[in-house]
Amino acid sequence: MEFELKKRVVRALVVRSRKGFPEECGLRVTNSGAALFQLLCLSVLLSRRNDYRPAVAAAQLLRNKGWTSPRQMIGATEGERTEILRRAGYVRDSAELARVFGELARQTLHRYRGDLRRLRSEAKRNPRRERELLRRLPGVDDEAADIFFREVQTLWPEVGPFADKRALVAARKLGIGRNAEDLAELAGGGGGPQRLAWVAGALARVELDKRYDEIRELAGMPAKAVVVGPDQTSPRRIPGRMRGL
Repeated sequence: MEFELKKRVVRALVVRSRKGFPEECGLRVTNSGAALFQLLCLSVLLSRRNDYRPAVAAAQLLRNKGWTSPRQMIGATEGERTEILRRAGYVRDSAELARVFGELARQTLHRYRGDLRRLRSEAKRNPRRERELLRRLPGVDDEAADIFFREVQTLWPEVGPFADKRALVAARKLGIGRNAEDLAELAGGGGGPQRLAWVAGALARVELDKRYDEIRELAGMPAKAVVVGPDQTSPRRIPGRMRGL
C-alpha cells in the first residue's frame, strides 16, 4: 500500500475516534502518582472485556466518587466498589473486581508508597523490568500491562514505540503496518509518542468495534482490506475473518 494511502487511513482514524480511552473517562494522562494509578485501573478494566464501554463507564464512576489514588480506593468499602462496578455493567464479576482493586491499591501503597513512578525508578527505566513489576500487582496480566504501556509511552519514552496486540491486529487488517515502528512512522506529524499512543488506541477501538469498512470508506480504500505480508512489502488478502486477540 502506498504511504499516502496509509496516511489517509490515519486521518480516517482521527475522524472516527476523536478521544482516547483515558480522555473518554475524563482522565488526563500525566506523570503523577494519582494519574498513573487511575491509568492502571483503566487498563485492568479494559483487559477484562471485549467491550470497552463498561470499562470507560466504570473508570468514570470511580473518578466521580473521588477514588483516584490508592489511599482513596482502599478508603472505600468493598461493597461500595462493588456497587459502582455493577452500575457500570460489571454484573457477574463486580465483587471480584472490587476485591482486585482493593488489593491493587494496597500493594501499590505497600510497595511504591502509592506512586508508580517509584516502580519505574526501581526498574531503572527498563521496559522489561517495568512489565515484570507491573505483572506482580494484583489484577495486572500481560494484556493490562500492554494497555498501560500503550498509553504511558507518552510519559515513559523508554517504553516506546509501543502498540498493543489489538492495535496491531487492526493495523494489519487495514494494511498500514505490522509493528509499532511502522505505526510510529505513520503517526509522525511532530506528535511523537503522544500521537502514536493515540493512533494505537484508535486502532484498538476499531478492532473492538469491527468498524473496518467505515475506516476504509473514510480513507477511500477498496472494500476489501489488504495487509502487509511477511516481508512487509508484499500484500496478501485477508482470508475471510481474522481471529482477534
